[in-house]
Amino acid sequence: MQTRRFFNEELQQLKVEVEELAEDTKIVLNNSVEALYNSDLKTAQQIIEEDYIYNKKEQHINDSALIMIAKQQPVASDLRRLIAAIKISSDLERMADHGKNIAKATLFLGDDHPISIHSTIREMMEIALSMVDIAIKGYHNEDVSFAKVLAEKDDKVDELYGQVTKDLLELTANNPDQIQYIMQTAYTSRYIERFADHLTNIGESILYLVKGVSYDLNQ
Repeated sequence: MQTRRFFNEELQQLKVEVEELAEDTKIVLNNSVEALYNSDLKTAQQIIEEDYIYNKKEQHINDSALIMIAKQQPVASDLRRLIAAIKISSDLERMADHGKNIAKATLFLGDDHPISIHSTIREMMEIALSMVDIAIKGYHNEDVSFAKVLAEKDDKVDELYGQVTKDLLELTANNPDQIQYIMQTAYTSRYIERFADHLTNIGESILYLVKGVSYDLNQ
C-alpha cells in the first residue's frame, strides 16, 4: 500500500513538471513575438541563451518516467500516463524551440529593419497561447473534450498562416530588395503554425492517455 502511495505521488509530481514546462512555452512564445515586434534584441538573445533550460526539463521528465516504468512495472492506465508525459514533454520542448527560432529571426532583422511586422502574427500567437491553456486543462483533468477544441483552434491558426504567407509573397513581388527581411517574418509565422501543430499532438496524447487509442487530430 505504501509503495502504491509513493508511486502515485511520483506520478502527480511528473504531471506538475509537465504542466510547468507547458507554462514555460507560453512565456517563450509570448516574449519572442513581442521581441520581434519591438526589435528587442536583448530579450531575443536571452531567449536563445535560456533554451537549454527547457531541454533539461524535458530530459528530466523523460528520465523520471523511464525510471518509474522500470522500477514499478505500472498497470496499463498508469503506463499510459507515463508514456503521455514523455510524448507531451517532447512536444513542449519543440514548442520552446520554435520560440527560440523566432528570437533568432529577430536578431537577423536587427533593430533597424525596413519592414513592418505583419499584425496577424500576433493574432496567431494569441490563439496558440490559448491552445496551451486548453491543453494544460485537458491534460490535468484527463478530459478528452478539450482535444476537439485544440483541433478547431489549430485550423484557425493554419488559416491565418495562409493569409500571412499570401500577403508576404505579394510584398516580396513589389519589394524585391527587402526579400531577406520579409522572409524572416514569413518564417516566424511558420514557427507559430508549427507551435500550434504540436498542441494538436498533445491533444492526441491526451486522447491516448484516457482512451488507450491513437488519434490524428491533424487530418
